[in-house]
Amino acid sequence: VQLQASGGGLVQAGGSLRLSCVASHGRTWSMGWFRQAPGKEREFVAAISRSMTYDTESVKGRFTISRDYAKNTMYLQMNSLKPEDTAVYYCVASNAAISPGKDPEYWGQGTQVTVSS
Repeated sequence: VQLQASGGGLVQAGGSLRLSCVASHGRTWSMGWFRQAPGKEREFVAAISRSMTYDTESVKGRFTISRDYAKNTMYLQMNSLKPEDTAVYYCVASNAAISPGKDPEYWGQGTQVTVSS
């Protein structure tokens, strides 16, 4: 599956952004987002399948993941952004459940999110 992410940009702290990821087909079991900040390891952000959604503690209550199966598109609505959310965000997909400790099979190109203080 090919993944195309978009929607990153520069925003002030407290602001919002919505990331989108279009998949070339909708046959993957789950999709999600990872991010990597400068000088830090890549980390899991959120994932979604037909049966559940799952996000990391640091974004709970601020980020919402959703998926439009008719459009083969996944979204990440990011509200109340903080400078520590600054990172390259990667769209991912898998034929199994996505979890923090396992790299998904499919990766899109990253989209930069920068949050200024």
